[in-house]
Amino acid sequence: MSTPAIEVDALVIGGGPVGLFQIFELGLLGMTAHLVDALPHAGGQCIELYPDKPIYGIPAVLETTGRRLIDTLLKQVQPFKPQFHLSQQVDTIEMQADGRFLVRTSKNTTFMVKVVVVAAGLGAFVAKKVTLSSLVPYMDTQLFYHLNPNANFAGDDVVVLGGEDVALRTAISLASNVKSPPKSVTLLHRRDIFTQDHAVKNEDVATIQQLVAAGKLRIRIGQVVDIMDEVIDDSNRHLTHLQVSDIEGHIELLPVDILLVYLGISPKLGPVSNWGLDIERHQIKVNPATSETSQTGIFAVGDISTYPGKKKLIHCGFHECTMTAFAAAAIVFPDTPPLLQYTTTSTLMHKRLGVEHGVKA
Repeated sequence: MSTPAIEVDALVIGGGPVGLFQIFELGLLGMTAHLVDALPHAGGQCIELYPDKPIYGIPAVLETTGRRLIDTLLKQVQPFKPQFHLSQQVDTIEMQADGRFLVRTSKNTTFMVKVVVVAAGLGAFVAKKVTLSSLVPYMDTQLFYHLNPNANFAGDDVVVLGGEDVALRTAISLASNVKSPPKSVTLLHRRDIFTQDHAVKNEDVATIQQLVAAGKLRIRIGQVVDIMDEVIDDSNRHLTHLQVSDIEGHIELLPVDILLVYLGISPKLGPVSNWGLDIERHQIKVNPATSETSQTGIFAVGDISTYPGKKKLIHCGFHECTMTAFAAAAIVFPDTPPLLQYTTTSTLMHKRLGVEHGVKA
């Protein structure tokens, strides 16, 4: 029996800063919204590519980071109680006879919405996969591309593959776990992560060196060339070792129960290209006055949209969210066109934000 479609005013596709601010602007005008993102967390490029690098281009904010910006935006949308549907992509969008859209994701989550806002940045960020075919059968059982924060690896041999910041932070977190420590934690990368040409934060390097000295973390340089496993029963096998080749071709067997892979991410336009929208050079063409695409009721904001004079800047995306919200409100509330009101003085805005006379209730 299929689950009924979730009925909501708007569906935002993409959980980066522009997608999050879009929820805020929709909420100010009285629209409910859900959000879908391919990553297991909100943040998009800000979290995946530059979580701790300084950002200076946000109005009235002297300096922030990708991580702090996303944290602030998540707090800003809380009054509107958005729901997030993560680790999934929107596969299909079908217009219905009543003008609404039936939207289905890769996890068979379905929505019935009045408007869709595509805020997918450069596309859906997808983890780069390991190329060794013998590892494929262990996907989601022993091989993972994202760390579940509730996972318990006590007594396991854990190998973290990759040299990205997230790989280092994951290895540090696991090796520092005192409540339920893994049996071993090994950070494996194809080259020396401590060389000067590798962008590793100094504090991370210092922490890793301390953990290595304490015997809580091992560093290995090389590439996985094969695996070893054992038969559990007729239908199950267990990954036991990685065969790792160093730069001189010597093979080392690394014991492994859990393999966490962080080889970076790559943006994929993905199913967006099949939605019948007018696309130019992997970007969706929109009306700059409304951010509406070639399909009435579907909008695009942020890096994925294009129009004459388009600038790919976060604060420009925020402006597009405002224009989109007013255009979307005209569809969602056709009998009551939205009025321009100011959060400084509007009692309606204060009510929606959960404040009274400009002060949090």
